[in-house]
Amino acid sequence: MTGPRDLGQTLDRLFDGQVPLALGVAVSGGGDSVALLAMLADWSRTRRNILFAATVDHGLREGSAAEAAYIAQLCAELDIGHTILPWTNRPDSGNLQDAARRARQSLLGAWARNLELPAIALGHTRDDQAETVLMRLARGSGVDGLAAMAETRRDDGFLWIRPLLTRKRAALRRYLKDQGIRWHDDPSNEDDRFDRIKARQALQTLAPLGLTTETLARTAGHMADARHALECATQDLASRAMTLDHGDLLIDRTALAVAPFELQARLMAHALGWVASTDYRPRFRALTAVMQALAEGRTQTLQGCLATANQRYFRVTREFSAVETLRVPASQQVWDTRWRITGPATEATWIAPLGEAGLRLLDHPGPLPRSSRIALPAIWDGDDLIAAPLPDEGSDWCLTLRHGAEDPFTSIISD
Repeated sequence: MTGPRDLGQTLDRLFDGQVPLALGVAVSGGGDSVALLAMLADWSRTRRNILFAATVDHGLREGSAAEAAYIAQLCAELDIGHTILPWTNRPDSGNLQDAARRARQSLLGAWARNLELPAIALGHTRDDQAETVLMRLARGSGVDGLAAMAETRRDDGFLWIRPLLTRKRAALRRYLKDQGIRWHDDPSNEDDRFDRIKARQALQTLAPLGLTTETLARTAGHMADARHALECATQDLASRAMTLDHGDLLIDRTALAVAPFELQARLMAHALGWVASTDYRPRFRALTAVMQALAEGRTQTLQGCLATANQRYFRVTREFSAVETLRVPASQQVWDTRWRITGPATEATWIAPLGEAGLRLLDHPGPLPRSSRIALPAIWDGDDLIAAPLPDEGSDWCLTLRHGAEDPFTSIISD
């Protein structure tokens, strides 16, 4: 069954019965997202929820602007507020698909925050899930990779949901035909230069062996259960081995050494990701190289972090070079994603790293190592250092972790 009533049951489950009064939906113009839009439109009328839609126009091919305009017209007919989000700062080189994905998330996130939306719905299907599993299997991914896409993911204050993740692509297109609603197929969906299209074509070949969309999606579910078990074990290890020190993470060497290597690697990867404020785990080879170097007492850098060792613990801190040029108006308060710094801001005050220049101006540098202290935020007025508060130490200026002191521990388990 595919329709608004079925979708409503899924939303009730994803939101644990507390569906928000306003919801965002990302609509590319393809069949999956247009079907999601149409079903959400019917559902919102029944529930009297407010629906907002957004289309990211990457501008990568001719016709994308017209397709975005069609979605705007469709939303007007459905009485849904719609916004076109153009991607204006495309890179000249590198992995364009990855850059487009990151830009899409950033643009949609900014749009949702501006409208104060608690959640954004995405149109990924069971077919997308199966293709993702197959691609990650080809790359030799472990449990986390094969768990593929989750139905819900919390990021930067709101929820990304995939309410169609158990629906098949063909069923959604039948629904649109029954409703008389057009959609646009992206020509790149037939371009076998892309891994996803190769995976889509391979699934047709592998189906006689039983390697179908259904079996791969079921595998993703089993791997998600296994990932959750490993995350729980990692969180338990963190409670015994990891402490927070003014924004740095300290990992007790003895407590870490007696844990299985999988849990050691997970905890180290989490520490690096948390300090760097990134959702992406470092590659396994790079991660194990850092762990080996630390075991030998050598300092290493990875993922914008500096990892050092002494006889008692490993310390993970922000690498100064990763934030050296990060400078925002003090009125914005948020710096390097993790930190919030509040105080008597003026138009002339900025948040920037303390750095060596600021460290020389301090009478008492504080309890942190030099490499950690210089990477913390400070308040500047031109070249004049106004304040350099340590976390949670009271003064006119106050530095706190945006998500609280428990976040490095609670964020180990995925939503």
